[in-house]
Amino acid sequence: MTRDPQGQEDPEEDELFEHYSFTAGAGQEPLRVDKFLMNLIRNATRNKIQKAARDGNIRVDDQIVKQNYKVKPGDTVRVLFEHPPYEYLIQPEDVPLNIVYEDDSLLVVDKPPGMVVHPGHGNYTGTLLNALANHLGNMPMNSDNRPGLVHRIDKDTSGLLVIAKTEHAMSHLARQFFDKTTEREYLALVWGNVEADKGTVEGNIGRNPKNRLQMQVFPEGEQGKPATTHYEVLERFRYVTLVSCRLETGRTHQIRVHMKYIGHPLFNDERYGGERILKGTTFSKYRQFVENAFALLPRQALHARTLGFAHPETGKHMFFQAEIPSDMAACIDKWRQYTRQQQNS
Repeated sequence: MTRDPQGQEDPEEDELFEHYSFTAGAGQEPLRVDKFLMNLIRNATRNKIQKAARDGNIRVDDQIVKQNYKVKPGDTVRVLFEHPPYEYLIQPEDVPLNIVYEDDSLLVVDKPPGMVVHPGHGNYTGTLLNALANHLGNMPMNSDNRPGLVHRIDKDTSGLLVIAKTEHAMSHLARQFFDKTTEREYLALVWGNVEADKGTVEGNIGRNPKNRLQMQVFPEGEQGKPATTHYEVLERFRYVTLVSCRLETGRTHQIRVHMKYIGHPLFNDERYGGERILKGTTFSKYRQFVENAFALLPRQALHARTLGFAHPETGKHMFFQAEIPSDMAACIDKWRQYTRQQQNS
């Protein structure tokens, strides 16, 4: 059995997908919804159904219900998950892969910005998993039934991912992510001048109850899962800052959410407000400069630069580093030149 690597980073799905729908007949006796579903869904387990209820993914007549809701005649019970039904998945496709390293147990890829990691709503083809299915054929399943994936990054984040090729590698690598023994560093360009040279952001991360497309910090820990991000300033550009972020945990959108929480959304991160001019002057020349920078980098400024882990077979320490992609490098250089011009004026 593989272990869930603790809320892997940045899943692609933005919407819920209906997997099952049942309408209770006229003779339906009052029955808890979890038992109702276990009677109807093949291979369903109590834990799986209860987790769906905890996650708010069981609905009766479009209203979210708890597991102890009593189904009555005429109720339409729907079960939804954050991935599409797997009959849509996963067709091998000849999609180019930037393979950094490969052996019999695993491979490491440098994912370009714009590539979806696994099929999801509106992206059933051209994904990393479609490419891997073509390159590898069969892959072991993780605890989310996604082949090969030990962790993931979202569509518009670039950088390094390790893929398991065997069941043993999947289990071993997942355990490392679970135990927080992997090394992961991200580069992020964020709005504002980050005053402290180093810092740590801690705060539970969970889905925003008012907007399911966003995650948010729950500082009192009343919802979500614990998350810790360590950051260090690399370079300051007056109105934006280049930072290095190291993850202890890998929650959905963790860096994006944590940096917004401390007042520094990622540059051009549309989902979390970074696509607006948040810092700087009101001069039209400055506005044009920022718009030009947005055009150079039409995505959030986030890159998974390094990845380190123990090889699942040899125990050898493996470490990889990916160059900053051209769009993000060009944007950073534009801000660097702007800062120099301002200092010399």
